[in-house]
Amino acid sequence: MPKKIELCNKPTRIEKLEKTSKKYNKNIFLKREDETGTETSGNKIRKLEFCLKEAIEQKATHILTCGGIESNHARSTVAACRKVGLNPIVFLRAGEVPSTSGNHFLDNLFGAEVNYIGVDEFNSGIDDIMKEKVESLAKEGMKGYIIPMGASYGIGNFGYYSVMKEIIEQEKLSNINFDTIVTTIGSGGTYAGLIMANKIHSFNKTIVGIPICDSKEFFEEQVLNILEQSNKYLETPVKYSRSDLKITKDFAGLGYALNTEKELQFIKDFAMTEGVLLDPTYTGKAFRGMTKLFEENFFDNSKNILFIHTGGVYGLFSKQTQTQINRLK
Repeated sequence: MPKKIELCNKPTRIEKLEKTSKKYNKNIFLKREDETGTETSGNKIRKLEFCLKEAIEQKATHILTCGGIESNHARSTVAACRKVGLNPIVFLRAGEVPSTSGNHFLDNLFGAEVNYIGVDEFNSGIDDIMKEKVESLAKEGMKGYIIPMGASYGIGNFGYYSVMKEIIEQEKLSNINFDTIVTTIGSGGTYAGLIMANKIHSFNKTIVGIPICDSKEFFEEQVLNILEQSNKYLETPVKYSRSDLKITKDFAGLGYALNTEKELQFIKDFAMTEGVLLDPTYTGKAFRGMTKLFEENFFDNSKNILFIHTGGVYGLFSKQTQTQINRLK
């Protein structure tokens, strides 16, 4: 098990969604990973505890990472870097320099070096772009450490490996057995970490992943790949197959970080019903997707369902999202 540094509030609480449970005739609970911190709110800080520890051990001076213009991961990475004394550099996918709001505003508030990369260039060459920056830093006597998008790689998976063990301890204290655990899939690392712990410790949970961007088939391959990357940190490598995974069809809608009126209306209705904020990019789409799957009898064998709230609330404060939500009834 790799070492980590302590950066977030834990254990995060679990609460039952009484009204939603009654509506769908299921016991539906929320794991409040949106409460891991203020600056570092969300699931990414769980992964960063391991990533940044490795970076520090490797004597890194700068952390490089990437994401969309409203990336929760980029914002969490920037904030965490400031906590531990590392210099953050982020590469954001953007067609043009956008106005600063939401997560992007916080990137600037924390003083990160922000680089805007065109969509096509980002999609085809972001890895090479970050490697070139590392080489440039090295020429100046500094050392860069690259964290891939979403911290979804070998060591990052141990964030939700640890969360899975935390959930098991919370089950014992509350005398509740969650037969099904549901999470959104945006880059694959959160889901991979849960799968890794479930497999290694034979917890026998059904772990459901709901994609909010790419297809089921894409993420099956992606998750298996990053699970394989984690094996180098284990004394005994683990073999995985598609049968270990339960990834649903995607609920991407218009695409990553793009929303339909119905998706935003769902977020507003949920806030009014449960007093909980879902975000427009990840949890809003995934939770809505889960309710659609209820209607398709996908969860017929599930009684106690735990949905992982991966955070992302700052995404509600992007100017585009605010404008769309303000038009709703």
